[in-house]
Amino acid sequence: MQMELRIIRGTLRSKSNQYPNTSLLQIEGVNTKEEVTWYAGKRLAYIYKAKVKTNGSHYRCIWGRVTRSHGNSGIVRAKFKSNLPPKSMQPLTTMFVIFLALTFSLFTTTTSVTTIGVTYSSSPPQSDNISAALTTLNLHSLRLDDPDPSIIRSFLYTNTTLFLSIPNYMVSPIASNRTLALAWLYAHVVPFYPRARITTISVGNAFIDSYPEYISDLIPAITNLHLSLRNDLGIRRIKISTTFSFVSAISSPFPPSSAVFQEPPGTSNNFFGSVLRFLQETNSSFLINIFPYNLYRLRSEIPLGLALFQEHAFNFRDDLLTGVRYRNLFDMMVDAVVSAMAVAGYETVPLIVAETGWPSGSIAGNEVDANLGYAEIYLKELVKHIASGEGTPLLKDGVREVYVYEMFDKEGKHGREWGLLYPNATLKYDIDFSGTSSFKDGVHVVVTVLVLWLCHYHQ
Repeated sequence: MQMELRIIRGTLRSKSNQYPNTSLLQIEGVNTKEEVTWYAGKRLAYIYKAKVKTNGSHYRCIWGRVTRSHGNSGIVRAKFKSNLPPKSMQPLTTMFVIFLALTFSLFTTTTSVTTIGVTYSSSPPQSDNISAALTTLNLHSLRLDDPDPSIIRSFLYTNTTLFLSIPNYMVSPIASNRTLALAWLYAHVVPFYPRARITTISVGNAFIDSYPEYISDLIPAITNLHLSLRNDLGIRRIKISTTFSFVSAISSPFPPSSAVFQEPPGTSNNFFGSVLRFLQETNSSFLINIFPYNLYRLRSEIPLGLALFQEHAFNFRDDLLTGVRYRNLFDMMVDAVVSAMAVAGYETVPLIVAETGWPSGSIAGNEVDANLGYAEIYLKELVKHIASGEGTPLLKDGVREVYVYEMFDKEGKHGREWGLLYPNATLKYDIDFSGTSSFKDGVHVVVTVLVLWLCHYHQ
């Protein structure tokens, strides 16, 4: 991630003493002594361009390290191997801080692994319980369905990535008033980013299901949030998208190769094409909720074993158009989305499963398959399948991320129970998520390098 940084003084000095090789730095977003703690000990590299080429390069590097805070306003002391050159103090120098989390791993395989996260949607917010629950589950990615600033604050200076969703009721107001988009960002992003690792913002969640009469507001809302984030705030690394429900977005999902998008009533015939064009231009991902349980209940011809990843001799479905044999419903649904994007001409847009899961209970008397046993089978087999790195027949690298719905069961009886944990935060299942985060099984050495990159106006 990238941050602005300013060198306040090239060499630290007092009335009677001078401290060679020590400089004062101000890091963007660091305003208190307490916030400096995370940076203490981080390595620095001052990179500049010289006139004379040495070893085939014009660039030079002076290494250093953050040693401590200086005062109470977030300024840090950094000690370098040698003094920084005088031109580092030039007013026409723009500097950035880039944090590169370099993970050196010893793997038994080079296959990429999809990241698994979990959704938190309970109320009222309990930031302490969330952090502890993520530790218990050994997960490092969190999706906040209706984010509360106190929860985002609790993940400052952690390795947890955050996926934020704007509630559906705010989509239309944001579409008609860009100031509201900026206000939401000032409440949920500006105070925390980049110290909190916010990666994605979804404008609504299955908005066309909840507010079909306002579907024309969705793309303007996405655009307003994008412009506010990029143009008004200068933040370019957070991706903007929106989330769709598989059942309402995909028409004729079987066989997967014949799937196309189901255009919402009252929109042009290229609604999904317009969304995908925006995602491609901004290097964002297509977000989709995939619940094999829901499709299994809607389509009586789907066997239970196919929905639960069960490997039986005759437990498969063939796509006669492509000759592909599918052995689980999750892959069939993912490939249906891939096929629909290909038909629209945007097959290169990355795919994220924003919600998936299997209910462990339901207040409805006719949902006998919503039980603890089947839920555990689905989740264990899902994790096993993703950890294998095999992807799907049409998406060999797999989807980029998968978020299990959800972290906690809700208090009382509220329809279906989807939680990985009970309301009191005790584990419901014995599932090992350790091989499905952004870190894979093996030996890991994580090195955080703080780089000062100087881009001079005068070459």
